[in-house]
Amino acid sequence: MRAFVVTKYKEPLREADVAEPIVGDRDVLVQVQAAGLNQLDEKIRLGEFKQILPYKLRLILGNDVAGTVIRVGAKVQGFKPSDEVYARPDKDRIGTFAERIAVAEGDLALKPATASMEEAGSLPLVALTAWQALVEQGNVQPGQRVLIHAGAGGVGSIAIQLAKHLGATVATTVSGPNADFVRDLGADTVIDYRTQDFEQLLAGYDLVLDSLGGENLEKSLRILKPGGKAIGISGPRTRRSHARPA
Repeated sequence: MRAFVVTKYKEPLREADVAEPIVGDRDVLVQVQAAGLNQLDEKIRLGEFKQILPYKLRLILGNDVAGTVIRVGAKVQGFKPSDEVYARPDKDRIGTFAERIAVAEGDLALKPATASMEEAGSLPLVALTAWQALVEQGNVQPGQRVLIHAGAGGVGSIAIQLAKHLGATVATTVSGPNADFVRDLGADTVIDYRTQDFEQLLAGYDLVLDSLGGENLEKSLRILKPGGKAIGISGPRTRRSHARPA
């Protein structure tokens, strides 16, 4: 089958012939119809995560997929051929930039009927990241104040909606042309990072979701209330976050 692979760090992806996926007893073989392109894929290609995610090259990239089930392993019970599905494959089994991929049954879900393949294929990684940050680590509660950096991006656009669903008041940073977009998503306060300094405008926040790192994360700590938390997602997933002393 055909796939896009990285053969050397920092080099462009190449189209190549690769072996067909091996389908285990609890795996589902998916015909790829859409695959999300994320910053994670680019950072892997550049070799930035090779000490933490030591993938062997030649590597098929791709961490999101939507498509149609072709066949299932002998012990799979939740899916059948022709099902429309989407997934974020396990980090050890990425490779959605290919015609087909075998995904563990537990990592797969039926595609929402209201979502197109393209929409579903762009969702899993960013949605899981937002959920892990705001719900699992941030424990966002109704009435809290949350700042989401880069609100027009993949994670940010999902995080704004999730934070509002959880009952939070949401501020976000974007470039000016994206202001109306994030307001439509539910943002209460919109800051144009090109002309405004969020540190001068905000204070007393319960949580900051930061996708930029560095100086931006340091400034984010200063707008937290005592006991508030800043969660950084610019690097590989960890359970580490930053809190302002109570």
